Amino acid sequence: MSFGKSLDLMRLAEMAAGRRKGICVNDIVNEFDVNLRTAQRMIRGLELAFPSLEHTDGPDRRRYWKLTDPRFIHMQGVRDTELAALDKSIRRAMGEGAEQDAKALASLRDRLMAALPLRQVARTEMDAESLLMMQGYACRPGPRVKSHPEIMGAISQALKIPCTIKIVYRSARDSEGRERELEPCGVLLGIRPYLVARDLGNGRALRRYRIDRIEKAGITMQAFKRDPDFDLKAYAAQSFGSFHSDAEHTCIIWRFAPSAAGAAREFLFHPTQELTDEPDGSLRVEFTASGWVEMAWHLYQWGDQVEVIAPEPLRAMVEGYQRGDLGVVP
Repeated sequence: MSFGKSLDLMRLAEMAAGRRKGICVNDIVNEFDVNLRTAQRMIRGLELAFPSLEHTDGPDRRRYWKLTDPRFIHMQGVRDTELAALDKSIRRAMGEGAEQDAKALASLRDRLMAALPLRQVARTEMDAESLLMMQGYACRPGPRVKSHPEIMGAISQALKIPCTIKIVYRSARDSEGRERELEPCGVLLGIRPYLVARDLGNGRALRRYRIDRIEKAGITMQAFKRDPDFDLKAYAAQSFGSFHSDAEHTCIIWRFAPSAAGAAREFLFHPTQELTDEPDGSLRVEFTASGWVEMAWHLYQWGDQVEVIAPEPLRAMVEGYQRGDLGVVP
């Protein structure tokens, strides 16, 4: 059975479980925009997948199929698209002044999320936030490299299944794009987003691919087993931003002036950072990561309110660019 047909079967099971009388063939024709014969085949597929499916003949002389065991439905949780649609409805009700409707929908949202495991809640809400951003209800200001929605969509789908993805990638060394088949592991977001994946044509080596350099992308539906030992957060923590270099991976030490120490204390510069208050009121920040150029870009915003203690190459990189006339700190 194809992936699309599997999703249709799951939707059909939801309808059969959620409707009081169940579903009839006409309901399937209208919901899935199929002909009568296809709807009858879908019913047979539902009967094979769910032996507990019951049927009754209604007063309208139509046969209805009802799924009485809802355990499978409960296991699915809440989809990101459903949560995003619910959030949009809450915002719409508030915008129209329907406060009672907004409160009722918000209460329903809270009950739905309360029934989910904590890990699934976090993932679903993150996916819903991304959907709201795409639909114009939220935004992430600031400069970033443009990416093609169809490429991001293919990556997102491959990560969720999970299945391998074929891309045409133009690296800094290649004047023309080269096809690669990858096992996607995650995405690093930033000014330049990166796809973290294993290259099947290169010994499954774990690499980062700039998404703006992916010219084409398509899922293969070739499933693979995720590496249980891979931790995207731990992998990302090797770097300050999106870029990683083994040669630059070292201890980083910055000292913020007393006038900027309060603002710097509110920042999470890196997950492994250690903060130390100096006797003169300055703040010492220490962590281990790579990506000196991205660090230099960030440090420029602090003007002369920050000093690089280590490493020496990064100190030399920012020396002479620490302005005192910026007037504000990030």
